[in-house]
Amino acid sequence: MAAATIAVGLALAGCGGGSTSSSLAKLEIMAPADPGGGWDQTARAMQASITSADLVKSVQVSNVGGAGGTVGLQKLANEKSESYLMITGLVMVGAVETNGVDKRLEDATPIARLTAEDEVVVVPADSPYQKIDDLLADIAAKGQGVSIAGGSAGGTDHILAAMMLKAKNITPDKLNYVPFSGGGESLAALLGGKVNAGISGIGEYAEQIKGGKLRALATSGPNPHEDLKAPTLKGSNMDVELINWRGVVAPGGISVAAKDNLVKLVTEMHASESWKAELTKKGWTDTFLTGHDFSKFLTTEIGRIQPVLKEIGLVK
Repeated sequence: MAAATIAVGLALAGCGGGSTSSSLAKLEIMAPADPGGGWDQTARAMQASITSADLVKSVQVSNVGGAGGTVGLQKLANEKSESYLMITGLVMVGAVETNGVDKRLEDATPIARLTAEDEVVVVPADSPYQKIDDLLADIAAKGQGVSIAGGSAGGTDHILAAMMLKAKNITPDKLNYVPFSGGGESLAALLGGKVNAGISGIGEYAEQIKGGKLRALATSGPNPHEDLKAPTLKGSNMDVELINWRGVVAPGGISVAAKDNLVKLVTEMHASESWKAELTKKGWTDTFLTGHDFSKFLTTEIGRIQPVLKEIGLVK
């Protein structure tokens, strides 16, 4: 899938006054996918919130799509400014591995994790699968005779499918994962009986679940969604938890002072009423982490995603 790159160029302000509480005078946000996707939406929500809270005088947003965000990651690596941010997320963790790029997220400076969306496993309303165990038992028995639709190969949906099979000791060669470029295409395949099940972010399928066209078997986050009437994977006795998180990173090698300025800005944005309103409007889960805590989280994510991608043959 194309990645939306949001580069946030931040210039240090002078010593003069002004109504902004940040020491940054200008912010440019780059989103590593094309306009309209989750990374682009995050960038523009940041722009709106920072502007509304009067934290930075000028906020610019641009898009650099391509290769799951790794085109944007390359641009970030070549950025010399100490006041530059890029939107990132779980999709980019997988894309770095599957595309074999020489610039990695470890080369960037972690600033903050912002939001997350749980995944949901669904089947058509008339499917014989009533529980997630029914679906996985059929995969164990029939192998590739059971198909699962989702987003791009190596993306969040694909990773979750592989993690579920592993949790049930089902060999990865039995996974018949059918990638689609968008939620609309996978939905059409589900409703048309072309695939047996589907995986996506909850927002993609929520309307059809509530309308009775799809049935949710399980969600991937730590807490159940009561309106979907489905347990979590952990609540289904599976040691699987996955959130499709989004955050921001800066170029590698920036000074400690520059990193502190960026963390301070994003922290102030997170505390603003305008950002809280964006979270509510978009239905995003607040998973705010900054600095060292975000860095530790990122290291853990990369460490657990790498073996999953190897097991399903997308990484050697």
